[in-house]
Amino acid sequence: MWTFHPDLLARPVPRYTSYPTAADFVDEVGAEQYAGALAGMASATPLSLYVHIPYCDQICWYCGCNTGAANRKHRLTDYLTALRAEIAMVAKRLGGRGRVQHIAFGGGSPNAITPVDFVRLLDRIMTVFDCSDPEISIEVDPRTFTLEWARVLASSQVSRVSMGVQTFSPRIQAAIGRVQPLEHIEQAVMSLRMRGIDSINFDLMYGLPGQTLDDLDGTLEQTIRLAPSRIALFGYAHLPTMIPRQKRIDASNLPDDRQRFEQAAFGYLRLRDAGYVPVGFDHFALPSDPLAVAALENRVNRNFQGFTHDGASTLLGFGASAISILPGLIVQNEKNAGPYRALVGAGQLPASRGVAPDAQDSARSAIINAILCRGRVRLADDLLPPARAALAEFERRGLLFWDADMLVLNPGSEPYARVIAAQFDGYRGAIHPRGGPVSLHSAAPAC
Repeated sequence: MWTFHPDLLARPVPRYTSYPTAADFVDEVGAEQYAGALAGMASATPLSLYVHIPYCDQICWYCGCNTGAANRKHRLTDYLTALRAEIAMVAKRLGGRGRVQHIAFGGGSPNAITPVDFVRLLDRIMTVFDCSDPEISIEVDPRTFTLEWARVLASSQVSRVSMGVQTFSPRIQAAIGRVQPLEHIEQAVMSLRMRGIDSINFDLMYGLPGQTLDDLDGTLEQTIRLAPSRIALFGYAHLPTMIPRQKRIDASNLPDDRQRFEQAAFGYLRLRDAGYVPVGFDHFALPSDPLAVAALENRVNRNFQGFTHDGASTLLGFGASAISILPGLIVQNEKNAGPYRALVGAGQLPASRGVAPDAQDSARSAIINAILCRGRVRLADDLLPPARAALAEFERRGLLFWDADMLVLNPGSEPYARVIAAQFDGYRGAIHPRGGPVSLHSAAPAC
């Protein structure tokens, strides 16, 4: 189904969960601009909230998340105090403007805190924001998931739970420092479904040390049997110089580029043939899931949580390293928990870096999002000649075609979608207009 073009995949490209990307943030954009954006927000603006818990009971060796060990109770308590204070601070600045549609708890592992602390945190959000009936989702570590957590999530009206499964192979689990028997996952899934929480996500990985197609097939077989409503199948990125904890992983038997490609292709076909709807390159959803429905209706969006059916264009992030996206502004909170707590304790917004996208950035963002979410985009006249030239090699290899001014990705182009989208990246891409700002054709809907 997919053809391996190693030269096209040789240059790393961003995941484009935002544009401009976090790599393009600057220190000159931060709290002051964030305060202005909050003050200028219109009434009844649809909001999504993201709450970051950067702690885990056990740190996995492969993990690239901003997280630390939850082994010091006072540190966790101090962080939650600051988190509740930041939530109240932002809500006060909004003054009742904005209506919350979605609340997501991520990390780290949000279940590294106690169920009581989770209830207090959610109660703070529901009290200070306009939250009539939001969709609430949470990421959990199944190794420390308990029946008490299942009861609390159900009583808190949580509708979606994401689990970090990665692999069901005991041998590979030991190699990446995440040992969790199949029975733990089964018990967690069963305890949630017994309490009415049927929307369950699995995060899986390929490209792990010593992983073979048979290993991946075994994991997918168990996954299909457990029937989560969504699956994300990510490729492991071994970057020990950037992520020191990965030095504990023996890299001598990592799959090579071709093997990784074959694993990704195998996973795509296996899940598609099992009835899952592919969304982009690495997300899959059962046909009844809102993400699959949104994909069929061209309503998929992309943000820091990957592909989503969440249509709110304004995302407010809370906690250390959390990112907020508002019209004309993207900002990230102070990354380290200590300085984050200090800023909030002083009554200051903790946003420390970001970017203020201009009209050209916004146009390029819409193009990139349309390519990744829908596989097609209509381009304005000034962008067509440079785009056709830059994408000629992709066209020659049958990965895309042109329908007048519409760029269309062919079936089989999924592994190359981000590479194609990256050509429109004004910071690192090859496509630049003949003159003036980049513009998106008015007839092209954005995802």
